[in-house]
Amino acid sequence: MSDRESAASTAKRRLTALSEQLVAPISDQGTFEGIPKLKKIAGPSNGPRAVGKVVIITGTNSPLGIGRATAHQFAQNGARAIYLCDYEATHLDTHKREILSLYPSVEIHTRQFDAGDAPSVKAVVDDALAAYGRLDVFFANAGIVGVPKVFTEVEPEDFMRTMKTNTLSVFLAAKYAAPAMQVTSADKKYPSGSIIGTASVAGLRSNAGSTDYSCSKSGVISIAQTVAFQLAGTGVRINALCPGVIETGMTAPMYEAARERGTQRKIGQLNPLKRGAHADEVARVALFLGSDESSYVNGQAWAVDGGLSAGHPFVMGKLA
Repeated sequence: MSDRESAASTAKRRLTALSEQLVAPISDQGTFEGIPKLKKIAGPSNGPRAVGKVVIITGTNSPLGIGRATAHQFAQNGARAIYLCDYEATHLDTHKREILSLYPSVEIHTRQFDAGDAPSVKAVVDDALAAYGRLDVFFANAGIVGVPKVFTEVEPEDFMRTMKTNTLSVFLAAKYAAPAMQVTSADKKYPSGSIIGTASVAGLRSNAGSTDYSCSKSGVISIAQTVAFQLAGTGVRINALCPGVIETGMTAPMYEAARERGTQRKIGQLNPLKRGAHADEVARVALFLGSDESSYVNGQAWAVDGGLSAGHPFVMGKLA
């Protein structure tokens, strides 16, 4: 190969590695009565938002969880295939049957593995590429509550266990999903994709979780911020989703204890909406972040917390 041919080949590879918006910006759309027509990157917002997308979601086993709710959102919105992944597989097959009964056109795969194990994460990404030739969304949602103790009582191995499940898992998702999302094919001409890591309001403000948990979730936010810049120009985006108080498998003990005491209505009392969230409310934000509608949202910590992180806690009428 001559130097000229080599240079042309290198330029072609670089061109195919760039996002569509950089290679082929939206052209002029003409005018309507003398004013320019709107330029639109995403499809209609009143139609399915995930048509043809291949999606991997970790942390999907819990019947109460964000992962399960998000899988339903992507299935309802036309996803081609969804991988339901979790360390526990108690309910995965039930979730699969339920989704298929509601949305028979989507292909559902279940996988049991530790989201903090590199070979396992790589394997599910490789599987998606082998089966479909593309990967569009990786929602790294797996997480544990950590050790609800004063930091002096948290053992180093427990701290690192929390970091592995909550933070390393998101790093691994980004590590293996980002290159896969840049693979192109006949039905995916340009590289693109969305990586979403579940952080927490505890990663934004103190007093929302234990030391190990809060540290792990702030790490997820930092990963999203730094990786976003390292993926510059590729069309692959990454964001951190920061839920507030929500009833999931992880927080179920707190909700159950509150019900036993008759204090359930106090859950979420510090946020302006005065209530906890439902999994579906967070899942709809995950769907948005995974869809083309969020095409200009990148490297952000997206709070879904009823307004809790908007200010400092206070007692109404007792500011002094």
